[in-house]
Amino acid sequence: MNKAIYIATSEQNSGKSIITLGLMSMLIGKMAKVGYFRPIVEDFEEGGFDNHIETVIGHFGMDIEFEDAYAITKSKLIKKKNKGKIGEVLDLIIEKYKKLEERFDFVLVEGTSFTGEGTVIELDMNVLIAKNLGIPTIIVGSGVGKTLEELIDSLYLAYDSFKVKDVEVLAVIANKVQPENIELVTNGLKKSLPESILVNSIPLIHKLNNPTVQEIVNELDAKVLFGSAHLNNQTGNFSVGAMQLCNYLLHLKENSLVITPGDRADIILGALQANESVNYPTISGIVLTGNILPEISILKLIEGLSTIVPIIAVEEGTYYITNKIGSIKSKIYANNKQKIEISITTFEKYVDLDNLAEKLITFEAEGMTPKMFQYNLVKRARQHRKHIVLPEGNDERIIIAASQLLTMDVVDISIIGNKKQIENKVAELGLPFDFSKVQIINPIESEHYDDYVNTYYELRKAKNVTIGMAKDLMEDVSYFGTMMVYKGHADGMVSGAAHTTQHTILPALQFIKTKPNSSVVSSIFFMCLEDRVSVFGDCAINPNPTAEQLAEIAISSADSSLAFGIEPKIAMLSYSSGSSGKGDEVDKVRAATEIVRRKRPDLKIEGPIQYDAAVDMAVGKSKMPNSEVAGQASVLIFPDLNTGNNTYKAVQRETGALAIGPMLQGLNKPVNDLSRGCTVDDIINTVVITAIQAQGL
Repeated sequence: MNKAIYIATSEQNSGKSIITLGLMSMLIGKMAKVGYFRPIVEDFEEGGFDNHIETVIGHFGMDIEFEDAYAITKSKLIKKKNKGKIGEVLDLIIEKYKKLEERFDFVLVEGTSFTGEGTVIELDMNVLIAKNLGIPTIIVGSGVGKTLEELIDSLYLAYDSFKVKDVEVLAVIANKVQPENIELVTNGLKKSLPESILVNSIPLIHKLNNPTVQEIVNELDAKVLFGSAHLNNQTGNFSVGAMQLCNYLLHLKENSLVITPGDRADIILGALQANESVNYPTISGIVLTGNILPEISILKLIEGLSTIVPIIAVEEGTYYITNKIGSIKSKIYANNKQKIEISITTFEKYVDLDNLAEKLITFEAEGMTPKMFQYNLVKRARQHRKHIVLPEGNDERIIIAASQLLTMDVVDISIIGNKKQIENKVAELGLPFDFSKVQIINPIESEHYDDYVNTYYELRKAKNVTIGMAKDLMEDVSYFGTMMVYKGHADGMVSGAAHTTQHTILPALQFIKTKPNSSVVSSIFFMCLEDRVSVFGDCAINPNPTAEQLAEIAISSADSSLAFGIEPKIAMLSYSSGSSGKGDEVDKVRAATEIVRRKRPDLKIEGPIQYDAAVDMAVGKSKMPNSEVAGQASVLIFPDLNTGNNTYKAVQRETGALAIGPMLQGLNKPVNDLSRGCTVDDIINTVVITAIQAQGL
């Protein structure tokens, strides 16, 4: 079941709060525990709150602390973006969202409001956040100041911005539409958007669009003279009391706000009396301008009235104040119950609640973004802590990675190397490093050295290994680290930053050996592309696998994909698609595909298939229209090492994709190889996937 919805808009003053309040009311009626989250909020004063969060949490009595309900303020976001650190922002947003997702049955996520500095980046950020959270979206747009064509175009462009990034849009809502145009707008949007999109239109509600007296007090920094108990009075239109009273009374309308200089006692008293009279409309309040207060006798008279609307005083003149009030954009506050109830009632009246609820509950996300994939990796590794040995303690990158892993508190670590040298390097680099949490091992000085030597000798004496050879090999960090894994003193090993692939893997092949159902050790890379994670295999181990080996690599890669939360759709790659190609290499791929289908009929597989047909929906549908893999492959199996290794490196360099791996498959216990050109992040990612592999044993 889908666990969240993202409410987004492409403009300011769209009335998004109506959708948030109405949707929250609907969700609370259908689910036991509903959460609320705003990834980005407007800046607020220290000790203050974001109004949206305060209103939703306060009105619905939600068990969420303010700090947990948002991730970052807009000014901090802009600073991060200017420094090229949007990735850090996404990491924070995902982390905070996931904590709420774990606590609640459903989370309503409200996007940004397009106010102040940074509005030009907000639509892109909304798309990026929804994509990385893996949740569908409701798009809201305002009809104010737009023709029918302009409203439809703006909402379609917003829809397209999400859809082009594979973010599912469940509904589009046109808000603040003139009541007589509701049907016209709804029908126009339905013609423009796909049938699967739920379309609704909500009329402009003046009671929601106009400010309360309290909002006017806040905006004008006004002094409240009378009627403080009624500051939530909703204003209708406003008018200036500059004419004679008898004429001014003719201009009063329901909930009028009276604006007049403070010395116009006739207008003040006349407006108050009109409010009491059944022959005149109710007024919402009186604004006294010009820094002038009524005479004491008039104030005393007002004080004695049985009913007093809010009367507020400001310093500025009438002209300035009138323009200022006209520019106020009304908001909904936690203590304004009337506006909140109107919002909920309006939403329930104009939105197809049953269809929307059905869409929310039945939606299933497809694919996984790189950021979510990495978050899930770290989360899974923490859940069942494992012990990983890093045998290359003389490499600076290993020490830096170990420092960061300690800070992340994700695995237990042993490092093979000289403790004094490692301590000196840590001091030189100025790294945070808790040596009490790391086991640093010199093989010759280890209490297990003799046992490891004897164990290796017993395992390999049939291969003409002598005790002297065993002693020499156990001084080698790769052999010693692998033996730690074999003996259960570590759960997995990560090496290769300073050693060849053969040096890393050979000890594992000698005594850790392959699983009972595996005849070949292979590798995969998790390719973290811009909008998805794909599995590439085999790109590191087998130069020219047979059809049988290729089939086994495909099955192992599919199982690994599934174990890491990626639905396997296998593409057996070749230089032709379908039955058109001829030649030994394409025949090998065709045979391997049939072997997989026979051994694992549960797997979705296509082959032979070309790379473009495997990953591009348009090309896939053109070349193989009936395939359930073409255009959407998540596991790509290359026919040989030359093709696989070059392709993964080309994709990595040309697209900027993060390649996590290689992760070895088929061994009894996890041993993983690093590239000698690896980065610190590569080491950390490989340690994390090794820990997760160890959990499955």
